[in-house]
Amino acid sequence: YFSTFTRHLLLLLLNINIIFISKLTRKGLFTTMKFTCNKSDMTEAVNIVLKAVPGKTTMPILECVVIEAAGDQIKLTTNDMQLGIETRFPAQIEEDGIILVNAKMISDIIRKLPENDVYFEADDNENILLFCGKAKFNLSGKNHEEFPMLPNIEKSYKITVSQFTLKEMIRQTIFSISNNESNKILTGELFEINGDEFKIASLDLHRVSIRKIQLKESYDDMKAVIPGKTLSEVSKILTGGMDDNVDIYFTKNHVLFELENTIIISRLIEGNFYNINQMLTNDYETKVTVNKRDLLECIDRATLLLREAENKPVIMNVKNSEIKMEMTTKIGSMDENITIEKEGKDLRIAFDPKFLIDVLRVIDEEEVNLYLFNAKAPCFIRDDNSYIYLILPVNLIE
Repeated sequence: YFSTFTRHLLLLLLNINIIFISKLTRKGLFTTMKFTCNKSDMTEAVNIVLKAVPGKTTMPILECVVIEAAGDQIKLTTNDMQLGIETRFPAQIEEDGIILVNAKMISDIIRKLPENDVYFEADDNENILLFCGKAKFNLSGKNHEEFPMLPNIEKSYKITVSQFTLKEMIRQTIFSISNNESNKILTGELFEINGDEFKIASLDLHRVSIRKIQLKESYDDMKAVIPGKTLSEVSKILTGGMDDNVDIYFTKNHVLFELENTIIISRLIEGNFYNINQMLTNDYETKVTVNKRDLLECIDRATLLLREAENKPVIMNVKNSEIKMEMTTKIGSMDENITIEKEGKDLRIAFDPKFLIDVLRVIDEEEVNLYLFNAKAPCFIRDDNSYIYLILPVNLIE
């Protein structure tokens, strides 16, 4: 029999051991996971979530991806505090678990593995063992509890559009957002719902881009400004399928894009967007109808005379049934005539060639209509049923 002192000592040691084990368990150090998956499935999923990993950050934990195995799926999560992405892919899971690992490192490894199934295991001490074919990696993981997981979004206001449509709307407007962080509202795009009309708009104080469609249903009116970075990454993730839909949920502070296996959550930009409707007008003195490809190729040729960082306008001399395009730089000069259909007055006007090229490249129609008022008023390129582009002219120095 143990003495009273010995019994008390053993009980004390036992209690200390139980407390220590309990703390380890709460920290997740005893969480193990084992799964096998297809390499291409994991590569695609890692590439998706990598879009929400910051390039530079003072918080190293944001450079990581959360890998969680549960049921028959692996869930990957990244979050840079402005944009968060979660995606899932199928796997054969032996043990559920969760662990954190550097996102770029795991991306580089998975991408360069042989074409074979990937075996992934994390042990009690957050060591990761990764097999694929004859390749074997031993990696260090991290505890996931300090990672900022994605917020829960209230799914009360939702619109549904095809992935193809949303991808095209972003492509046809995102080029005219501003890069000037001092005016934050202009670094995003306005999403506006009016009944069954869905409109996306952007501007950088030199031009305006508007793309609109008719929705299949009617919704309560809503406005939200989504960061351009978010929309750029969303566009890359969208498959662009006509039959594939994306659900978009809006709250006061966030927007959520929900695809079949992926969700993207972003903070909205606070503030009121510019009143674009005040900038629009149907008045014009001159209307020009021109072949889009002819106009685009002509302007593109003119820019061959521009040196890097040189800022020279392209001049459009509208007269009778032609536009005479002119460009003069330090290198030389060029002019070219393009056949047009014209209504109204002759006009001489100049533009930054990049602004015209950006617009013409995203318009799919064979012909475009230019609406002009005078040499100092904006040019409108529009199809009233789907798009409107406004470009401010450059002052001509004669």
